[in-house]
Amino acid sequence: MSLHELAGKPAPKSILVNLNDLEKNYYEKKPDTAIPTQLVTFGTSGHRGTSTDGSFTESHILAIAQAVCDYRLKQGYTGKLYLGKDTHFLSAPAQKTVLEVFAANNVEVVFQADDGFTPTPVISWAILQHNNQYSRQNQLPKGTEISLADGVIITPSHNPPCDGGIKYNTPNGGPADTDVTNWIQNQANNYLKSNLTNIKRISYEKAVAMPHVRAIDFSKDYIADLENIIDLQVISERKIRIGVDPLGGAGSAYWEPIAARYNLDITVVNKLIDPTFSFMTVDHDGKIRMDCSSPYAMRRLVALKDQFDIAFANDPDTDRHGIVVPSVGLVNPNHYLAVAIQYLFMNRPNWSKGIGVGKTLVSSGMIDRVATDLRLKLVEVPVGFKWFVEGLYNGNIGFGGEESAGASFLRKNGQVWSTDKDGIILNLLAAEILAKTQLDPGRIYQEIEKRFGQSFYTRIDQEITPEEKTAFKKLTPAKVSVEILAGDTIIAKLTHAPGNGISIGGLKVVSTNGWFAARPSGTENIYKIYAESFKSKEHLDNIVTEAKKIVAESLH
Repeated sequence: MSLHELAGKPAPKSILVNLNDLEKNYYEKKPDTAIPTQLVTFGTSGHRGTSTDGSFTESHILAIAQAVCDYRLKQGYTGKLYLGKDTHFLSAPAQKTVLEVFAANNVEVVFQADDGFTPTPVISWAILQHNNQYSRQNQLPKGTEISLADGVIITPSHNPPCDGGIKYNTPNGGPADTDVTNWIQNQANNYLKSNLTNIKRISYEKAVAMPHVRAIDFSKDYIADLENIIDLQVISERKIRIGVDPLGGAGSAYWEPIAARYNLDITVVNKLIDPTFSFMTVDHDGKIRMDCSSPYAMRRLVALKDQFDIAFANDPDTDRHGIVVPSVGLVNPNHYLAVAIQYLFMNRPNWSKGIGVGKTLVSSGMIDRVATDLRLKLVEVPVGFKWFVEGLYNGNIGFGGEESAGASFLRKNGQVWSTDKDGIILNLLAAEILAKTQLDPGRIYQEIEKRFGQSFYTRIDQEITPEEKTAFKKLTPAKVSVEILAGDTIIAKLTHAPGNGISIGGLKVVSTNGWFAARPSGTENIYKIYAESFKSKEHLDNIVTEAKKIVAESLH
């Protein structure tokens, strides 16, 4: 994909979203249920869309909110529902809409006071704090009443400013599994098709006045608990100079209180909350996208790298991390995962022996090499953080991470912290690593490469027909007839993840010195190729060329 002429440059006014139009369309546009793109569709991270094209409107949120209430009733969940929103413009009206429905359904809702914002990981953490008082469901004495909490987060993650999103987290604190989201999706679409019949709703003013709807400050307890997962004392003692750019996101109000509580030298370099995100530099494709793993979106913070010992950013819902260091600038997300895993498993003595490392199958093979060196069990799963939830919840994996800069890990004592991605702890971990080792994560990764070889990694988009997209669902390893990939022997052909046996929705082919994975997009007629070589850039190019040929032959 060619680089847009605006990539890395300050966003011009001409591409800023019109907030008045977004709001007008949210309330006035009605989805056409005969058009698939205007139905509720839960992907790997909930339902996303924009009011501009009628894919994220008040009707969608009314239907989804009622479907969540129905699901809670079906499951017998009577505890609190923790509600959070990020700083995207559509998140505010969507939160008002869900509160109107939740209050009318007598759901006990807890949300951020003063119309504030709440990071995704804080909602996951809050759910677990509530439910852990019951010491796990299967350990309850007979006859004990269970009052399980769950959560809803209104966010489209790092998507452009015109987008909105909503996702549901179950009582284990993590993103709902496919069986749950399918049920909610189908129920919501039934409401849309019946013209929102039988949806319970009261006015917003009445909703927030109800005794079972309560506004609190989520940040204080979460911040107080951070010392149980990060060695904040060593960061303070070493006087690490930290720069933070929250990218106008939900974590903006967290960093200065963190600094004050733990005596950290933190400078928030950008305090703006602007739903047009006009302060951003433009991403690779000419769009404003608050992606803290993109060197184009992170151009401003990277320019400040020599002013701090370490700097970091988050996306709008604060579940992703972006690490900037003087040595290399923006640390590649795959590289940081390998560094974090190596450091944590060498510096958390109270973690249980035998716990595993979770990685998505499109993450770098460097993680495999680090895990093998440390004699750790590797748990390789499909794309989607939901596949790490059970392992983190039960303490069976110490770290779960995605190549897209999302991860979480266990507390110092080996107990669960969050079962959703947490950009705050991954950022603070980078500062701990620097304080403890006196090397920034960029330098440490260079040492890792000296030991295990250099990695060459890429991800590209490739056009396909709708028929070929459908054919991905029928792929089997037997359809890959070749035995050599870019000159190396193929050692694995996968359509199911080795860590949990779940379909990967595509194909992964592994050789002795590289691999590729191919997965179709959920919304466009393209498929994504992820590839890595441990030989050279030329070898990587050969893997990609052969991957396109292998996929084309396998789909026909």
